[in-house]
Amino acid sequence: MTAHSPIPDFAAARAAMVENQLRPQGVTDPGVLEAMGHVRRETFLPAHTRPLAYVDRAVVIGESRFLSAPAVLGQLLAEMMPALGQRALVVGAGTGYSTAVLACMGLVVTAVESDPDLVGAARDLKVKVVDGPLEQGHADGAPYDQILIDGAVEHIPDAIVDQLGEGGRLGAAIIDRGVTRLVVGRKSGGAFGTLSIGDAGVPALPGFSRPKAFTF
Repeated sequence: MTAHSPIPDFAAARAAMVENQLRPQGVTDPGVLEAMGHVRRETFLPAHTRPLAYVDRAVVIGESRFLSAPAVLGQLLAEMMPALGQRALVVGAGTGYSTAVLACMGLVVTAVESDPDLVGAARDLKVKVVDGPLEQGHADGAPYDQILIDGAVEHIPDAIVDQLGEGGRLGAAIIDRGVTRLVVGRKSGGAFGTLSIGDAGVPALPGFSRPKAFTF
């Protein structure tokens, strides 16, 4: 007789994620809660990590790539305040989960991914993904009202900031002297500044190392 592992109740786990992970972290935006409570996070994971879909930590989706913890995405989106009909860019789309959440909120989303395996996985899930270097964003679709960098970076390239429209918002996790902080920035009057909203453990994205300072 062969023993089989029980199939997780993903719907119950998704509801628990909203109540036990998002709300306690101050995520109260109805649109964010509704979208993250609706999009089936498990479908964006490989079969062997699917049972971990709703744990409160990052989950592997490919070679050195991860799906960030649900609360990370929830906090960033709540502070970015995405709105119906806005244009959004997701940098580091992975298999397409955050793209699907933003689309569920009614945004028009462009997703950029550089890993060919992840691009293929996202397209298998009917997520439209642009294949290209993450640090370059996707200028052809600019300007964007919202830009989400879905992973930790040492710096935000000017090329991506330039793609943000006036009044637009950008959410990211910045690695600063060994500490990763969630930040949300806004462009106003042509200038761009960020505000830290808290520390978090977020896996790094490739291609965003801080440029080395020139010395004599």
